[in-house]
Amino acid sequence: MSSHKTIARIIDSPQPHWVGDGFLVRPLFADLAFQREISPFLMLDYAAPAMFRPSDTPPGVGPHPHKGFETVTIVYDGEVEHRDSTGAIGCIGPGDVQWMTAGSGLVHEEFHSRAAAKRGGIVSMSQLWVNLPKRDKSATPHYQDIRKAQIPEVPVGGGVVRVIAGEFAGQRGPASTFTPVQVWDVRLKAGDRTTLTLNEGDTALLPVLAGKVKINGEREVAASRLVVFSHAGATIEVEALEDAVLLMLGGEPIDEPVVAYGPFVMNSQDEIRQAMADYRAGKMGAL
Repeated sequence: MSSHKTIARIIDSPQPHWVGDGFLVRPLFADLAFQREISPFLMLDYAAPAMFRPSDTPPGVGPHPHKGFETVTIVYDGEVEHRDSTGAIGCIGPGDVQWMTAGSGLVHEEFHSRAAAKRGGIVSMSQLWVNLPKRDKSATPHYQDIRKAQIPEVPVGGGVVRVIAGEFAGQRGPASTFTPVQVWDVRLKAGDRTTLTLNEGDTALLPVLAGKVKINGEREVAASRLVVFSHAGATIEVEALEDAVLLMLGGEPIDEPVVAYGPFVMNSQDEIRQAMADYRAGKMGAL
């Protein structure tokens, strides 16, 4: 029998703040963001469902650079359009995922799609940042455009576990990753119970996006909180006390320094200075 991953701590998220004019997000990792304790993960912003009025000018975030890591954007409601300095353009809607490898650096922008902005309506999404090991921080920037239909779904009672990356219950997610990572979009109905099995020794984080759950039969955890687990053990028991939306994140820690400055995540201050110089010199391209 696998032993439980025990709860190391439960963290409340800070109040939401705007990213651009399109995303009202809670930084769910709070003060743990960019700390080695949660490696290979860096930060997580969750935009709870928010209503936007119809507009001819799509809300969003204008051009900005990234280097040294990956972003994983999961759309729950609405549509998000992006374009970047490699020439890539795309649009993802409910259930879709965009896995962007910033690698050696690029400039991109993210807005509500023009069609969705004209209609108005609810927008909700999450964006996870995943670190890259030193050897891959110079990887060529690229996107994985992962559609809802490509993501395996494992039924759990009245709910479902969508396997974006890694493997759950024999189903493997479509995302290609540089280090071993599990990213599961978990939707449970009140009364559903499931056992989530991760790797012994891996980082395990469970952000509760909506609803309320009981973990390992002992702790109740409500929305906008992050459960951080021990590295030891493999299994996590989850019972939904209310309809709940969760992200299960597991990953092999990257045993390297993390030095972050704004949109750059490197291994040293010198590398950060070089990234800033490269960006200013136009080496990450432009829109």
